[in-house]
This record gives sequence, C-alpha cells and structure tokens, in this order.
Amino acid sequence: MRSPVERRNVGRGAVVACAAAVLCATGGLALPAPAYADPAPAGGRDLEAVRKKIDDLYRRAERATDAYNAAEERVKRQQKEIVKLAKNIVSTQEERKELKRRAGSLASAQYRGGGLPAEAQLMLNKDPEGFLDNATLARKGQHAVRTVLGQLARTESDLQDYAKDATDRWDRLEKERKKKAAAKKDIEKKIDAAERIESRLKAEEKARLKKLEEDRAQREQAKWLDSGILQEIGGTASAQGKKAISYATAQIGKDYVWGAEGPDTFDCSGLTMRAWQAAGRTIPRTSQEQWKQLPHIDVEDMRPGDLIIYHEDASHVGMYLGDGAIVHAPRPGRQVTIAGAGSMRILGVVRPDAGR
Repeated sequence: MRSPVERRNVGRGAVVACAAAVLCATGGLALPAPAYADPAPAGGRDLEAVRKKIDDLYRRAERATDAYNAAEERVKRQQKEIVKLAKNIVSTQEERKELKRRAGSLASAQYRGGGLPAEAQLMLNKDPEGFLDNATLARKGQHAVRTVLGQLARTESDLQDYAKDATDRWDRLEKERKKKAAAKKDIEKKIDAAERIESRLKAEEKARLKKLEEDRAQREQAKWLDSGILQEIGGTASAQGKKAISYATAQIGKDYVWGAEGPDTFDCSGLTMRAWQAAGRTIPRTSQEQWKQLPHIDVEDMRPGDLIIYHEDASHVGMYLGDGAIVHAPRPGRQVTIAGAGSMRILGVVRPDAGR
C-alpha cells in the first residue's frame, strides 16, 4: 500500500519506508498482532515495568509542557498589553498637559474680563449692542471652559484607569512567570528522571525497551483498525490541509524539544501550530487549547490535515495524514515521525479549517 504522504506528494522516500515500518498494514486491513518470542527472556517483566515508568514520566512531562507553553503565551499577551497601556498612558498624559494649558488660558481670559456681573457691565457699557455681542462671546467662553474642564476630568479618569489596568496586568504577568518557571522545573525534573532510568540500562536492554514501545504502539493500532474505523473514514484534504501536511512531513527527523516551535526542533503542538500557520491559519499554541478552541469533528468524518488530540487530558496532538497514519513529535529523545493514528488513546479530532 502506498503511504498517505506518497499519495499526496508531500513527503520523501524515507517517509514511505518509515510509514510502512510503523503502520505494518496492507490493503487497509487491520495490523497483525506483533509476534512475541519473549522480548526480554531474563527480567522481561522488569523491563516492561521500566517502560511503563518511563512512559509515565514523559507523559507527565508532556502535561507540564502544555502548562509551560500556555503560561508562555499568556506572558507574551500580558507583555503586549502592558506596552499598549504604557503608550496610552504617555499619550493621555500629553493630552492632559494640553487640556490644562487650554483651561489656564481660558481662565486667564475670563479674569481679564473683570468678572463683573452681566447687569453691571450693561449699565457701564456705552454701546448696548456691543455689550450683547460681548455677552454672547462670554457665554461661548464659559461653555468652552466647561467643555475643557469636562475633557480634563475624563482624561484624568482614563489615566487612573490605565494605571490601575497596567498594575493589574503586571501582577498577572508576574503570576504567569511563576507558573512558567514552576512548569519548567517540573518538566526538567520528569525528563531527568526518565533519562536517569534509561542511562542505567545496557545497550541490549535499551534495544528491547524500544521494541517494547513499538510493539505496544502496534497492538493499539491493530485494535483501532480491527474496529473497522478506517472503512468509515474517507475525507479528502482541503487545499490548506495539503499545505499543512506538506510542512509537517518536511520536518520528519527533527528532534523533539519541549517548548520548541521550530524551525529546527518541535514539541507536538509546536509542530501542528507551525504547520497550520504555514497553511495560512492561526491556531492555538497548545494541544489543550487546540482541543478547547477548534471545531470538533467525528472520527468518522476525519480528513487529512485534521488534528487528532490524544489522552484524557489532551496533552498530545498529531496531524492526520490519511490511511490510518499521523505525523507527530512524540517525546524527548525522539524525532518527528509517522505513526499509527490509533497507537495512542484518541480523545477526539479538531479541524483548523472547518467550513472549507
């Protein structure tokens, strides 16, 4: 069976080989269950426990990565808002300065007019018509003063609001920075623990551990395909979906790095965000926000380019390629690759270009 990337002319020959190795399917049929001699004749069960422990640590690191990415996005937004508010404060201060100058000039003009009551000015004025003209001008002047003072009061109020808003946003910025720092510490702790466990394994144990990971993924993919789901999925990629796929598959072989969003390294949601950005669509940065904000699609209606969200906490995401395959950035120590769409627990599917 030709790989989905080959069929859509968006990959390379290496992708075809990778897809074939991962999917192990022909003619759209379910994968055969992997053959098991004992993967680890001596201590095999212990190695399976090691695999589960490492997998759990990386899963928890991935959740923390989503929290880190979300905090980083909020930090960026708060910083932009603070800069915007600072500019508003400066311009409002300049406006206030000008209004005070105008108010002072108007007050001085009224003072020079003597401040006499209108009746006294009429009695003392030799030209009644001239007095009436002056009275009209005086009323206009008083109106101008009231207008300027009203504008000045509103400007003062705006300035206070901007200052308060800036203070509040600064407090929120500091809180988000603390969350980001805590998430970073948690990520590094989990990854270091997983790497320490792996570092204690011998070369042959590492090879068996990788085989255990691959076998588990194949079993999950086989169960997914055995459900007959692939026969119900027949959507075709949109024009933007093809562009997103082209970008994502071009990153195959690049390292996973938590918090990375390209161009040289990626985490799972960094890859999908950049792929759809290359296709002309802006989507949320994290897999959890992609799940929350993008339109949900039934798995049966899935088409290439859609994003499959994994695990009950929406902590992982991959891009569907078609024929039961995804491209994704798996975890630390791995590279962007093609995998079976059902090799992990599917939470649901979202479509960045819904309606097209």
